[in-house]
Amino acid sequence: MSEKSAKYVDPKDSVPARLDTYANWQKEQGIPIVRGFFVDDINALEVKPWALKGVNGCFVYLDGCGTVNDAYVLELPPGAKTAPQKHMYEELVYVTKGHGATTVWQDGGAKHTFEWGEGSVFAIPLNANYQHFNTSGSPTRYYAMTNASFMMNLFHNNDFIFNCPYSFEDRFSREAQDYFKGEGEIFGRFFMTTNFIPDMRTIGLRDYGERGKGSTNMKFDLAKSTMTAHVSEFPVGTYKKAHRHGPGAHVIILSGQGYSTLWKDGEEPKTVYWKPGSVVVPPDKWFHQHFNSGATPARYLAFRWNSWRFKSVMKNEEQANETFTSLKQGGSQIEFEDEDPAVHEHFVSQITKAGASCNMCDYYPHCGKKKVAAE
Repeated sequence: MSEKSAKYVDPKDSVPARLDTYANWQKEQGIPIVRGFFVDDINALEVKPWALKGVNGCFVYLDGCGTVNDAYVLELPPGAKTAPQKHMYEELVYVTKGHGATTVWQDGGAKHTFEWGEGSVFAIPLNANYQHFNTSGSPTRYYAMTNASFMMNLFHNNDFIFNCPYSFEDRFSREAQDYFKGEGEIFGRFFMTTNFIPDMRTIGLRDYGERGKGSTNMKFDLAKSTMTAHVSEFPVGTYKKAHRHGPGAHVIILSGQGYSTLWKDGEEPKTVYWKPGSVVVPPDKWFHQHFNSGATPARYLAFRWNSWRFKSVMKNEEQANETFTSLKQGGSQIEFEDEDPAVHEHFVSQITKAGASCNMCDYYPHCGKKKVAAE
């Protein structure tokens, strides 16, 4: 086609609006969409009938998702079941309330059913068939992170997303046995491969002092997904080092109480106060820092992109080490000795209200507790 024969729709020097396949699909679902960068309580979110799933749900599409992933909440009434599902995007699930079961199968293969309860985490194998069941006498609810936004905008063809016949046998074989049994294998210090964790709130963790005093961690490869999860716990009277990274890290509070500060470089920090069931998703390249201001250990689960096992397009090897490398060495982490003294002062005021004591004196050089001990 020549320039002369091309049809000019708009003679002005304007840029055509870009199509967002995911946003259009999301709007068509007709359910609430939660925005911002913080959810106070997953179990308190409003849910409405979702025809696709066959039960009530809502989207959680916070600012920090950055189009690389999204989340949704689903609630199943007593005895209810979802409509059978199958899709060309990955999904990680955390059960926030109740008990039930899930059946997963490949076309032409045997069905695998496993039971779950509050605190359970599992992954849906890519493009496998599945269906959830509430086997209890009370409502169940779960929070799921997916990469639907990335995949829908990549292919911009939702018939392919929901009706692709291909079975990923390398991820979930028709002949699989005990796929969701809950057993795992640990590599190195804290890298676990598994498909089901019965209760993420109680699973054993390994030392992760790089992020702060007494910090422990475990990182998961779930169903050979390119997405991943990790769980971290920090003791009473401590907090994490501030750091920043790309979008799409969903931090779900499992236990304890505290707060997180988030800020864009050069701007004033925003503070959110959390408890079990809260979710915070830091926006792209915003610094953020987590504080345990309660009287018990605090534990959180993070769903995010970039599996430790499978390389993806979201991060290269150099970037993978940035989050625990000091800013002074070209990384993305602020060391305790480099943070504003007001950060520690506010923490001490908050933890005193909870009747607990600061335990940062061995790590924070200007800790008032250390000064008192020296005197």
